[in-house]
Amino acid sequence: MTSLPNISLTARVDAVIDGALAAERIVGAVVLVAQGGETLHARAAGFADREAGVPMRANTIFRLASVSKPFTAAAAMALVAQGRLDLDGPVTDWLPDFAPTFEGRPACITLRHLLSHGSGLGYGFLEPVDGPLHRAGVSDGMDRSGLTLAENVRRIASVPLLFAPGTGFHYSVGMDVAGAAIAAATGRALPEAMRDLVTLPLGVIDTGFALTDPSRLAAAYADAVPRPHRMREPDRLPLVPGLAEVAMDPARAFEAEAFPSGGAGMVGTAAAVLRLLDGLRQGGDPLMPPAFAAEMGRDQIPDVAIGDSPGWGHGLGFAVLRDPLAAGVPHSPGTWCWGGAYGHSWFVDPARSLTVVALTNTAFEGMANAGRFPADLARAVYAALGPSMQEPA
Repeated sequence: MTSLPNISLTARVDAVIDGALAAERIVGAVVLVAQGGETLHARAAGFADREAGVPMRANTIFRLASVSKPFTAAAAMALVAQGRLDLDGPVTDWLPDFAPTFEGRPACITLRHLLSHGSGLGYGFLEPVDGPLHRAGVSDGMDRSGLTLAENVRRIASVPLLFAPGTGFHYSVGMDVAGAAIAAATGRALPEAMRDLVTLPLGVIDTGFALTDPSRLAAAYADAVPRPHRMREPDRLPLVPGLAEVAMDPARAFEAEAFPSGGAGMVGTAAAVLRLLDGLRQGGDPLMPPAFAAEMGRDQIPDVAIGDSPGWGHGLGFAVLRDPLAAGVPHSPGTWCWGGAYGHSWFVDPARSLTVVALTNTAFEGMANAGRFPADLARAVYAALGPSMQEPA
């Protein structure tokens, strides 16, 4: 690779970051771009805490929200590779009391269903304010509920499924149930299992369910005009018109007793996220053999259409791109992508050996499939790198 693409990449990516900061659409960000295992661009910009005047730094810690999901999925797949979990066995083999029903009949949910959102479970913010998850008092994993993981899973199981497992797709709290299965299979609390299975093998520090250095935690901001406002504790943010708001409490990160939500409860750095994702792209070592990492990136629901996301399917822990034209994105087919409600986005383009991580502290402008910033950033990266050898010039 010549130096010209790097120069172009730096200029284009920095223009997107600087433009979003100048327009006060985001407060701060850490952006990492890697290709072929080499970091092409890394930048921390803006404020980690605007009111205190604390600048964003490369080692700033973020509330990861749904960026927790690929960590949890990787932990589950590591156990599958070790023969300690079964991807297609009933989850009741590990959680015997987890027995939700569909149309009044017992339903068989597998780990594959949980990791690919094909279980028939839902999310509270994707139903009306009086929906069944709200009536059952289920936590989506970002509030201070006072629940234990076991109690939240019990409440999840009490809610009838939206469809028979394996017949549809609905984004859900299934990753929290997967976290409980990980804990049961290892005989350890989920934070300890996550450390042993994922973060310690990767050599990742400051990323997990406990906040190691509060002074490095980014403040959380919410979209507002004329500029983002600091989130309240607690706060509720509208995401989907006509449905319940997203219940978020930034203070949860300081609460040692908060249950470990495998879908939304981790904190960590951009570098740790890059290490995980690029490691999976390169074959999964040291977490799992290549075949298991490849399975994570395979579309698990090829015959299921995702209504509000044309062109996308779903793997084990993240979305998988089927058709760039239908999705209206510049990525290659087979690209992995997801984000987080506190203002994060990431994508892995295996065809281009490309991994991009962008953690901001501004919801929902920085969130994949919600804000302008992730889309602008992706276009800038692809414009700089130019067509791949597999693409027409």
